[in-house]
Amino acid sequence: MKKTPEPAQDIILFDGVCNLCNAFVLFVIDHDPKRRFFFAPLQSKYGQGKLREHKLDCDNFDSIAIIRGNRIFLRSTAVLNIAKRLKWPWPLFALFFILPTPLRNIIYAFVARNRYRWFGKQKECRLPTPELKSRFLG
Repeated sequence: MKKTPEPAQDIILFDGVCNLCNAFVLFVIDHDPKRRFFFAPLQSKYGQGKLREHKLDCDNFDSIAIIRGNRIFLRSTAVLNIAKRLKWPWPLFALFFILPTPLRNIIYAFVARNRYRWFGKQKECRLPTPELKSRFLG
């Protein structure tokens, strides 16, 4: 049975077939000793349900998202919110919040558009290892 996240824990929705996204999830796990984050692929039943709940396009959604309580953060804002809650020195990346969101998202969109070409893509979502399974939803 999957653990239900507690209010102090964030849920990261990510592209489960993207190699860059999967590497980012592993990076977050390695730098999250307080276990603040849970994870769900966008393609999962849980991920699709959360997208619908926040009135986002389930078929063409291609951004990382972080859900904190009933709020959702997308694109560069999601990445910076994640960095803020990781162990030192990663919270320093929150300094990029000083840049206007549209500028941050232009950079984010450039990487997102090229992620499959640069880092590759899986045919299906990768399954978490048994020791990490409790951190994944749906």
